[in-house]
Amino acid sequence: MDKYIGKRLDGRYEIHELIGVGGMANVYRCNDTVDDREVAIKILKDEYLNNEEFIRRFKNESKAIAMLSHPNIVKVYDVSFGDMIQYIVMEYIDGVTLKEYIERQGIIEWKDVLHLTTQILKALQHAHECGIVHRDIKPQNIMLLQDGTIKVTDFGIARFSDKATRTMTDQAIGSVHYIAPEQARGDVTDGKTDIYSVGVMLYEMLTGKLPFDGDTAVSVALMQLQSVPKRPREVNPAIPIGLEQITMKAMQKQPADRYTSAAEMLSELERFRLNPSIVFDYGNAFVDNQPTKHVTNIRDAQKEESGVNRIRVEDDEFEDEEEAIREHSPVYYVIKGVLIAALSVCIVFFALALIQAFNSNQTKDVEVPDYVGKTLVQANEDNPENFVFEINSKYDESKPVGTILSQEPAAGSMKIKSGSSITLVVNGTDTEMTVPFVTNYSEADAMRALKDKNLIPQIIYVENTKTPKGYTIDTFPAAGAKETIGSTVYVYIANGARAENAEIPAILGMNLAEAQEKLEGLGLTVEVNYDDESKETKDTVISSSPLPYGKVEKGTVVTLNVSTGKGDKRTVEVYVDLPTYVEGSVNMTVIVDGAIDSSQSKTLIPAYNSTCTLKFEGAGTSNIIVQLDSQIYREYTIDFSQGAVINTVTHEYSAPTQPPTEAPYTEAPYTEAPVTEAPVESSDDSQEYVIN
Repeated sequence: MDKYIGKRLDGRYEIHELIGVGGMANVYRCNDTVDDREVAIKILKDEYLNNEEFIRRFKNESKAIAMLSHPNIVKVYDVSFGDMIQYIVMEYIDGVTLKEYIERQGIIEWKDVLHLTTQILKALQHAHECGIVHRDIKPQNIMLLQDGTIKVTDFGIARFSDKATRTMTDQAIGSVHYIAPEQARGDVTDGKTDIYSVGVMLYEMLTGKLPFDGDTAVSVALMQLQSVPKRPREVNPAIPIGLEQITMKAMQKQPADRYTSAAEMLSELERFRLNPSIVFDYGNAFVDNQPTKHVTNIRDAQKEESGVNRIRVEDDEFEDEEEAIREHSPVYYVIKGVLIAALSVCIVFFALALIQAFNSNQTKDVEVPDYVGKTLVQANEDNPENFVFEINSKYDESKPVGTILSQEPAAGSMKIKSGSSITLVVNGTDTEMTVPFVTNYSEADAMRALKDKNLIPQIIYVENTKTPKGYTIDTFPAAGAKETIGSTVYVYIANGARAENAEIPAILGMNLAEAQEKLEGLGLTVEVNYDDESKETKDTVISSSPLPYGKVEKGTVVTLNVSTGKGDKRTVEVYVDLPTYVEGSVNMTVIVDGAIDSSQSKTLIPAYNSTCTLKFEGAGTSNIIVQLDSQIYREYTIDFSQGAVINTVTHEYSAPTQPPTEAPYTEAPYTEAPVTEAPVESSDDSQEYVIN
């Protein structure tokens, strides 16, 4: 067992479990007993406590993150650099790494890739503006929360831009699959180094594959330096062209050919988001891997190919250019040049006059069309007169982005030539606005002020007792910053004192009803997801989110993943012994968990079949009742997880009693009744009868 689990650091941090293992440190989930919150603690491994380089990197990470404050960067709460233990206390993140998500998903839908990459770039933009370059951007260092939020972590090899800017060439810094070429060479690194790594992640998310992979780290590093990856659309044709262009530009070998900053790359991603069919004018800088060799003229090329310095002037052939030059005086060539130039000028003027006359006869005057209300795409599609559109941007939140708001000249105002220029004002988000000052504004007033600037407020409630509840503490970006119209501005609103917390109990392995009762008794709300793949018995809690022992606010929704039992489905055979002493047939009825199983109910003759085999398929447990002639004969309890009958109850079968056998009735033949004489009186009063 890990030596730190169950211990308390500095009298306040209770360590519950190990949640991550890195190259130089381990990460634990802990409870901060002073601030009563769940935190993650990164502890430097014991073997590096005397290693100055690792200690430097570890301290560097704490300094880097402590300087940063951004929703997409993990927060640092506390640090400790003692002789026996060195640790960093950070925000606890309940999620998975982006690498795990990529491995689980394979190819990620490009719209989701756009959402994730935008958050990563916003985090890097903030870091770069604070003078910090991450230098180890990779999906293993990106955490993905359940709500889709990104958190950038692990600034262990980050550097400050005013410090040394070279990577040691005798050691690998960063993960080789994601490092930029200049980083692999040990050259100067800056914000463009992180942009290259983002490009590699973009490639991996869009295609499900790394751009470069090999058997050794050295071979991959050489590919980063020398090779050009296969274009993403060759791997996944569903990728839009514009997003492929953004990916390849970010992955350029030369830093100067990449985006100048994370902000510029964000801007291009936004342009793509507004128009996914866009094709950027990046030229062919990353297309042609074999550039055409430049020669000054055909003669030089021929001379290079043949190796002979031979030229022809008029009808005479000379072995050397100097020999040809000697045939005429310099005056000859001057006069000849002047005549040729004059003739060329005349030809050009004559050709231009012909073209102008032709165009004036062919170009017609047409009314100015009405483009207002259409999209720019529709205007380009409906352009039979080949007008040239000059685009200006303006934002109107009441109109869809991309809608044409106005035009010059106005529709129907005049006639113009085909091919003329028309200025279109398109509803877009290129315009920059200044973030207003809203500190100490009420939530409603802060939202109104931002919306008036065409900025989108996103409210985040923060525990704070210094600012009145419901009023603004601060914004991100801060007041005065320039943001494009339609950008999100995070508004931090004071939410008063901390809400009452509850600790999630140990509920894994419990029955759903029992777990639900415990959680609801603590003031928590329960949601249930059922898992058909689990081999646990039906209604067993197999996992929860958040995890057990975590402290959450009362009212928090706890999602329980519960087994349906279907993953443990088995077939069990039951052998029913029949009463052989019974003559004739019996009617057998099979009842499974209170319902008649008509497929296995039948009429049997025990004298011929002393045993009947029944088959049952299911999960968990089932109760089986077998009736003979409506009498309960056998009861079985089946445990499908064991694949066996675990209990049998036997009842005696009583054969129905047969009614007494009567002599068959037969009608007697008809005869005449005998004549009976009347009694004869006698002296002793006796009567005498004649008996037939």
